[in-house]
This record gives sequence, C-alpha cells and structure tokens, in this order.
Amino acid sequence: MINVIAKIRIKEGCIPDFLEIFKSNIPAVLAETGCLEYVPTVDVKTGLAPQKVDSECVTIVEKWESIGALKAHLVAPHMVEYQNKVKDIVVDVSLKVLQEV
Repeated sequence: MINVIAKIRIKEGCIPDFLEIFKSNIPAVLAETGCLEYVPTVDVKTGLAPQKVDSECVTIVEKWESIGALKAHLVAPHMVEYQNKVKDIVVDVSLKVLQEV
C-alpha cells in the first residue's frame, strides 16, 4: 500500500472555491482502480507546540494499492480536467509518497 500526503497551497481567500472543485472530483477518484482513500483536510489549531498551522493550505490524504495506481491517477482524464479548473488558484503542490516499513 502507498500513502500520499499532498500539500496544496491556495491563493489567499480561495480555499472555499478550491474545495468545491476538489470535492466534486472525489467520486471519480474513488472509482479509480487502486484508490483506497482520498480526503481533503485543513489545519486545525490545537495549541500543540510542534504544529505549524497554515490557513492557505489544503492537505490531501490518499491511500493507493500501488505506485502504478497512483501514477494512473495523476494522468486520468478527470484529473486533467480538475487541474485545469484549479490552475489559477493553486500556488504550489508538493507530494510525499510513503510506504509502510
């Protein structure tokens, strides 16, 4: 199993617009072969010392059966369409692809 943490930095004030577009794409992603989990999350202030809260970032928590399934996801037609819809409000994207040891 592959775990993915995708951090997406959004233009200031555009989180609601981004989440609307993102959430409309979730059913298509969950229907993909090998997708086990695909959830958008935002930081919650907890007061814990090591936490760094970022109000302009959405973190996507994903689980995939394999790296092949993840790679297929990234080029799926609905993902290309999603990327075109959010390109003007996304500032940066970073991925952590993790495997349990």
